[in-house]
Amino acid sequence: MLATFRRLLLAGLGLRYRVRTHNLEEIAAKGTRGILFLPTHPANVEPLIVVGTLWDPFKVRPFADQDGVKGPVFKVLTDLVRAFKIPTVAKHGQSATAKIEAVLQDSIAALRQGDNVILYPAGRMLRGKLESVSGNSAVETIVKAYPEVRVVLVKTRGLWGSRTSLYQSTDPDLKAVAVQSLKDLAASGFFFMPKRPVDITFEEPADFPRQGTRAEINAYIENVFNHDAPPATYVPYRPWEKGGIRPLPEPERARAAGNLENVSPATRQIVTAHLQEMCGVSQLQDSDQLAQDLALDSLKRSELLAWLEGEFGFPQGNTDSIQTVADVLLAAAGELVGRSEIRVESPGPAWFEQAARQRLEVPPGDTLAACFLAAARRHPNRVIVADMKSGAKSHRDLITGILALLPAIQKLPGEKLGIMLPASVGASLAYLTTMFAGRTPVMINWTVGRKNLEFALELSGTQKILTARALVQKVKQQGLDLSSIEDRLVYLEDLGAGLTRGDKLKAFLRSRLDWSPLTRAKISPVAAILFTSGSETVPKGVPLTHANVLTDLRQTLSLVDIHNNDRLLGMLPPFHSFGLTINLGVPLTTGMRTVYHSNPTEGALLGQIVEAYKATVAVATPTFLQGILRASNASQLASLRLGVVGAEACPARVYDLLRERCPKAVLIEGYGITECSPIVALNVPEAPVPGTIGRLIPGLQHALVDAETGEPVADGAAGMLLLRGPSIFSGYLGDAPDPFVDHAGQKWYKTGDIVRQDSNGVWSFVGRLKRFIKLGGEMISLPAIESALSEKYSTPQDEGPILAVVASAGDHPELVLYTTLDLDREAANATLKASGLSALYNLRRVEKIEAIPILGTGKTDYRALQNLLH
Repeated sequence: MLATFRRLLLAGLGLRYRVRTHNLEEIAAKGTRGILFLPTHPANVEPLIVVGTLWDPFKVRPFADQDGVKGPVFKVLTDLVRAFKIPTVAKHGQSATAKIEAVLQDSIAALRQGDNVILYPAGRMLRGKLESVSGNSAVETIVKAYPEVRVVLVKTRGLWGSRTSLYQSTDPDLKAVAVQSLKDLAASGFFFMPKRPVDITFEEPADFPRQGTRAEINAYIENVFNHDAPPATYVPYRPWEKGGIRPLPEPERARAAGNLENVSPATRQIVTAHLQEMCGVSQLQDSDQLAQDLALDSLKRSELLAWLEGEFGFPQGNTDSIQTVADVLLAAAGELVGRSEIRVESPGPAWFEQAARQRLEVPPGDTLAACFLAAARRHPNRVIVADMKSGAKSHRDLITGILALLPAIQKLPGEKLGIMLPASVGASLAYLTTMFAGRTPVMINWTVGRKNLEFALELSGTQKILTARALVQKVKQQGLDLSSIEDRLVYLEDLGAGLTRGDKLKAFLRSRLDWSPLTRAKISPVAAILFTSGSETVPKGVPLTHANVLTDLRQTLSLVDIHNNDRLLGMLPPFHSFGLTINLGVPLTTGMRTVYHSNPTEGALLGQIVEAYKATVAVATPTFLQGILRASNASQLASLRLGVVGAEACPARVYDLLRERCPKAVLIEGYGITECSPIVALNVPEAPVPGTIGRLIPGLQHALVDAETGEPVADGAAGMLLLRGPSIFSGYLGDAPDPFVDHAGQKWYKTGDIVRQDSNGVWSFVGRLKRFIKLGGEMISLPAIESALSEKYSTPQDEGPILAVVASAGDHPELVLYTTLDLDREAANATLKASGLSALYNLRRVEKIEAIPILGTGKTDYRALQNLLH
């Protein structure tokens, strides 16, 4: 079978490629067993050519990217040739380490037994005409363990610049390449397509430095590979194309954006000391390459990323994000807008299907489950959710998944079931299945630390948590100790693996014939239990009913014209109240197409997702939206027409960036509270007022009262906001203080927020009551101080907060500024005076810190700052 396939493969490749080999007969004459072949990797098609060329007589076993060979055809082929499948560190991080090391040992054993192995020493495709083996350790590991192994270097020339190479910067879409190539073949009469010359040279050097250091081994390989390396070449695809075969200029690679001036001396000192210890190098330059100059392979760079997250708290990208010492410094300062060389595939035509334009509405129903089923009945085959891992899924696909998982979920103990998942199709499926199993979903925030996480589980009485191994591995790498709750974790991967073919067939048929297990389900009255961020106190449990969430959804959608052909970018995690209501609630009840990405800090990749999925609406915090805007270009974001931000005040620089990147897009700011499901006020796209929170959504009653006396304030004056309405929850779990107060003979939710309404009915957020102190008989707003200083000192390069103000406890509180800037007290107070604030607002202390702590929701962690103060 393999012999036949090889002949067909080489014949097919021969329609486009004219392959010539050099020295292969001499290699075979010395024997055909126990050879380590080390090829260059100029293009995706190269392994097919090399394996096809070497199969007879060497029967080679290649290393292969386990994620790249998941398709049925590649899976069968790699299984037949007994390929060594390994995960990539760039995608899987430190979790790949153990698997890679185990597979390397397997390959060494195979070589000893006489098998021939193909290993790509660079571990990735060419990014330019020169191969970079860098600090990779695989070849060193093999030759040190098996010094007698025959080593053959394989130089492939002629493929750099082709469609299947990385000449265009990102991983090529092989399906699209195959389709276009077939069209070109057909247009050329199949046999008359111009041939791309490919030369493969085999060298078995006698002086290969088997006993050398890793740097010496890798330098030797690079010298052989890069000697007389040709430039990228273009070969016409059709006979009548003019110009012939011609060289192409080397592509310019995008560099990570960021300003090294924003890296503090203390941060630089910490990073430098760590790199010196890690690499054994005493002198470092910002331009030093981690791989070439410091010999850090992908595994070591993965360890470095984990250290950065644990030391500085900023979420990091993948190993491709950090290439130089400068990149590490920027990452430590939270300034790195990383590269993304991940290819985002098109979701397919079903995602882009257009229908007659209709404004989105939540269908009739008393629960989110009922509304989901109503939407599914209307359009069962409509694609509504997608992510890069799961692909695009329709209503019926989700129902199939729910029916398949439902029996296993129903067996889990407890009335409440935790969900600890990022924004994803998996999170949507887990949430729906939990509801239809009659359980109350408890949305678990893994960014709050072990103590708060344990507190939330005990407070809610949650016995089991649905999660995913990739997430658990990542949070463990970031230093979160999950040992105390390990026995509560239920992995979706295990539930899926436990399904038999019969289970899957039954779910498939029922999704088309019988939804009764879902229509008869007893849905918990609570749609979800969320937890307050804990920025100033321990988290409080917030049970939101279906009536709360559906009211908020319906009233919000009445203000914003979102239609059925819009596509939403969903990045906020479901433990975030906006993530729950918007990222889950909107697509599941209205059918709005939503593409998820699990990491809201990966701005470059999110920009690619916007481009590939043609997202028209993005809902985010200002910090996350700014990351996308900074890391993307205008063409990538051309489809965006609406940005919606909340959770924190939106700086003017975000408005400016959106105007620059997306001139036709509108940015609207809103205001929400977890206890209010969460949206309370929102600007409308037709008349946004930057710097305000817009108007209250319909259905909410409000009162503005003096924070101390409880008496109504005068028109136009700032006061504490009280709210009543069906979107407001009924009270906290446990023995938390009652958040409701009596006013004018009725019960009102006390928001603790100070707001002001102008004569046009537009609201402005002034600050949190808890972030006010009383000095000289006056209420002093800490956010007002932050706003004045931020206006003076913030820059477009800032990512995340650069300053925060807290007050010491006691009868005579002192104002303390924490900042990442080199800012003295006199200069800060001069700025406050210039902005019109009285001397009562003067700072008593200024403390410089490495980074302003933030919560997983993107808000400043004032509790952590208070701990520093004390």
